[in-house]
Amino acid sequence: MSKDIAVAEKKAKVFVGKVISDKMEKTVVVNLTRTVKHPVFGKVLKKSKNYKVHDPLEQAHIGDVVEFFEGRPVSKTKYMYLARVVQKADEDMAFKQDLE
Repeated sequence: MSKDIAVAEKKAKVFVGKVISDKMEKTVVVNLTRTVKHPVFGKVLKKSKNYKVHDPLEQAHIGDVVEFFEGRPVSKTKYMYLARVVQKADEDMAFKQDLE
């Protein structure tokens, strides 16, 4: 695990996103929202993408803000690895999500 984090510090770009699903084993789905400027019109747009992130210790949960990086593929659609949990979600929010 520490070897993967060392790789993240050396080469790979680290992304920060919010966990939107933790229903799979050892995998969380993270939403990454970024802003880009349109090349012709100059308008600032929000673009978002969901990534499946490998979380072997299952430490991230819905609503957490996490850092992740790109690595070798684990499966067909999973090629990102969890570096660390930046901010934990409120417990009240997670409880409300479970009730829905």
